[in-house]
Amino acid sequence: MIDRLIDKIRQTGNPTVVGLDPLYGMIPAKIKNKMLAKHGKTPQAAAEMFIAFNKGLIDALYDIVPAVKPQIAMYEKYGFYGIRAYIETTSYAKEKGMFVIGDVKRGDISSTASAYASHLEGTEIEGEWFDIWNTDAVTLNPYMGYDAIEPFVKACNEKDKGVFILVKTSNQSSVDFQDVVVQSGSGSGGNKTELLFETVAKHVSQWGANAMGKSGYSKICAVVGATSGTGAASADYRQKVRKLMPNTFFLIPGYGAQGGTAADIREMFDKDGGGCIVNSSRGIIAAHQKSDKYNDENFADAAREAALAMKADLLSAL
Repeated sequence: MIDRLIDKIRQTGNPTVVGLDPLYGMIPAKIKNKMLAKHGKTPQAAAEMFIAFNKGLIDALYDIVPAVKPQIAMYEKYGFYGIRAYIETTSYAKEKGMFVIGDVKRGDISSTASAYASHLEGTEIEGEWFDIWNTDAVTLNPYMGYDAIEPFVKACNEKDKGVFILVKTSNQSSVDFQDVVVQSGSGSGGNKTELLFETVAKHVSQWGANAMGKSGYSKICAVVGATSGTGAASADYRQKVRKLMPNTFFLIPGYGAQGGTAADIREMFDKDGGGCIVNSSRGIIAAHQKSDKYNDENFADAAREAALAMKADLLSAL
């Protein structure tokens, strides 16, 4: 998985992942009116809007962007029809050769974790195997410990898939927990302390040793935000996470709308300008709403232009 993602980034020359997180208000009027006329004011209509919108975006981006990351909650909001829209979106992205990260943020234990792992390993029924979700990797919450991660590690190795584990997120209130000072053990100078996200980073690095790719990076990857909120972790947290996780590939949210810049995240990349992929959602998929140059007819062109601008911005800092 990780080698495939790195290859896709090299092919496109672009360390960007586009968050396919559509909101009803983003949908161009032409698509919206067509689906309302066909399906009425129903969840099915909203789901069909998302499918048409996403396919237009994917058609415009697949040759310049290596990966997409649909956030499943945006689809679950519309129930059965929304889940269908999510699956059709992931399937279409795969058809176009894109790497797909399912932003599902699962985190449970025992048989529940094993069931969630079907997002990666698929589902078997009477000897027949189905890859229902069409995802190369998923996001995970590690709060319940390795019990919540282990079934996914198995899927990573057996099906060549991957996970991105939340380590340091970019939302402001993340510091309430992630920057809490914890005791990490005793040393010659007495008890040592570290921030909670540093503890998590160490565990992710250790878990990753069980699922290494040929590239030198693990299939057990990390989510590390471009911004750190306002807690104890100042800007040097970016250096800390790379030092703590030298063989861990990073998914970086927080660029653009949340205030993160290309210059901010430069030091999270490795010395060769690799090891990371940077997310943008609204900045690309809602670009048509931010300029008089674009309208309902050319929303996909707006997304393509925004993606190319982001690529140029990131590469200028590497």
